[in-house]
Amino acid sequence: MAAHTRLLREHEYNVKLVAGRGDADALIPEIDSRHPRVEAIQRALQRGNVTDDFHALGGELVRALEATLQDVDVCIAHNIVTLHKNLALTAALHQLVTQQRVKLLAWCHDFAWGDPVYANDLHEGAPWDLLKRVWENTRYVVVSESRQRELARLLDLDASNIAVVPPGIDAAEFFQVSATTARWMQQFHLLDAAPLLLLPARVTRRKNIELAIDIVRALREKGSAPKLVVMGPLGPHNPANRAYLDELKARASDLSFRAERDVTIAEISYSPAERFLASAARNDNQESSIVFLQEHGAVSDGARRDLYALADALLFPSAREGFGIPILEAGMARLPIFCADIPPFRETAHAFAHYFALDESPAQIADRIAQFFARDARYQLKRRVVTTYAWETIFEERIAPLLK
Repeated sequence: MAAHTRLLREHEYNVKLVAGRGDADALIPEIDSRHPRVEAIQRALQRGNVTDDFHALGGELVRALEATLQDVDVCIAHNIVTLHKNLALTAALHQLVTQQRVKLLAWCHDFAWGDPVYANDLHEGAPWDLLKRVWENTRYVVVSESRQRELARLLDLDASNIAVVPPGIDAAEFFQVSATTARWMQQFHLLDAAPLLLLPARVTRRKNIELAIDIVRALREKGSAPKLVVMGPLGPHNPANRAYLDELKARASDLSFRAERDVTIAEISYSPAERFLASAARNDNQESSIVFLQEHGAVSDGARRDLYALADALLFPSAREGFGIPILEAGMARLPIFCADIPPFRETAHAFAHYFALDESPAQIADRIAQFFARDARYQLKRRVVTTYAWETIFEERIAPLLK
């Protein structure tokens, strides 16, 4: 409900969240299933007794809901129509819907009838039969296709009349990323990357960043939609590094696309004193393949960890290294590692990285990366989650049409 509320407000719907307790726009204490009065009524109902207080509370809830919903076009009710936790509320809402006081989207997560856990709580007749009858002026919504089939059987309703709207996931919320990382995720569509490759290195020639860009190009030619995030500021000791950065920008400039941003060089500093090194580049007709973030300021170590959590693999093509700390970081983050076959990397990663020779062609390296991700169930499931279960996708494809 919180996610739905946020999405609706972000799309400029006027939303009123109604609950029995907690943080809500309107509180009606007696719609809370744990309200003492409701619990007493429910204990009587479990024994099959429909008490006077049940009818009295139902009338009170009709009036309270009518007042609360008087300016509402559509009411979304979660688990009230098919679950028995507050049958006085169910009866009150049914009365309002039957009298066409409100249009109802009945979000049905669980069904009391047919669930053996609740077998002793239910009885034939009113009000229990409200939970297994088709309501007028109501569109039923369930969270999965299996629930759709179950509800269709329970209500003797054609399954096509029951909408399926699954729950979603917000990656930024799940990973608790920093505000900076959340902005990057949106600005550069990082979750659209397939795969998202991370190169945590200062911009200096021995890091061999041009090979990483060429690998991205080869992956695109094979039909993938990769993005490359190169973390690190300019190497501070060699003024020639600025010229190297210009070379990288030129090398990536022909990787421009109308639909997506494929190479992102986020030259991220490792200390608050360092700054990002370049500015966003785009033109009127197409998105640039390389996006610079100089004007966005320095990033915390936490934001750097965010990118490890979001990435699909470490791509580390350094020609020379004394050690290679990103190998350790990727190991802690459980990232697959694709790196140059040089002694320091062998020393730290042993047989647990995917190595490539520095004289291999970008196409050969890209082919091995593509084959890895084609077989990797974790990556494939992540892509399914990102493309199917992102909240924004669910809202646009499933929720918004119901409201129309």
